[in-house]
Amino acid sequence: MARTKAADYDLKRAAILRTAARLFAEDGYYQSSMASLAAECGISKALLYHYYDSKDALLFDVIGEHLEALCIVVDAADDPTAEPEARLHGLVSALLGTYAHADDHHRVQINCMKFLAADQQERLKDLERQLVGRFAEALAGVNPRLKGPARLLKPVTMSLFGMLNWHYMWFREDGAVTRERYADICTRLIVDGARALK
Repeated sequence: MARTKAADYDLKRAAILRTAARLFAEDGYYQSSMASLAAECGISKALLYHYYDSKDALLFDVIGEHLEALCIVVDAADDPTAEPEARLHGLVSALLGTYAHADDHHRVQINCMKFLAADQQERLKDLERQLVGRFAEALAGVNPRLKGPARLLKPVTMSLFGMLNWHYMWFREDGAVTRERYADICTRLIVDGARALK
C-alpha cells in the first residue's frame, strides 16, 4: 500500500526549502550536510530523507522554485501593449518585488547552480532564459536598433540584469532608496542608455 501524504506535507516541504536556501547561502553548499539541515529544521534526518533523497535534489528545488516564482510574477506583470518604457518599468518592479524576501534563494541561484548535474543546470537555465527573453522584448521596444547588426540587445539586457541581480549586495529595506525607487532608477538608466545607442 502506498504511503499517504500528511496534511501538512507541502508546508513542511516549503519550510525545508527555505531553511536549505538559508543554510546553502550562509555556509556554502558543500559545507552544508543533510544532518545539519535536519537539525536546523528541527526534524530527524530520516524525516528529511522522506522529503528529499539527496542534497542535490534539495538544491535543484531551491533554485527551480525560486526561478518559477520569478517567471510567474514577471509573466503576470508584463503588458506587451503598454508604452515600451512603462512595460519595462513594470517588469523591473515585479522582479525587484519578488526578490524582496528571497536573498538566500538568489544567492544560491547565483553561486550554487554550478554544483548540479548538466541536465539539471540546463532545465534551470531554460527558466533563466525565459526571464531574460521577456526583458529583452521590452528593451527592443525601447530601441528597436538594439536588434540590429551590432547585436546590442543581449549586452544591454544583461547589463540591466546586472543591476537587478546584484542589488542584494548593498540594498537595505530600511535604507534611503526603496525597491520602487530603485526600479525607477534602473529603468531610467537603462532606457536613457539604450535610446542613446546607435
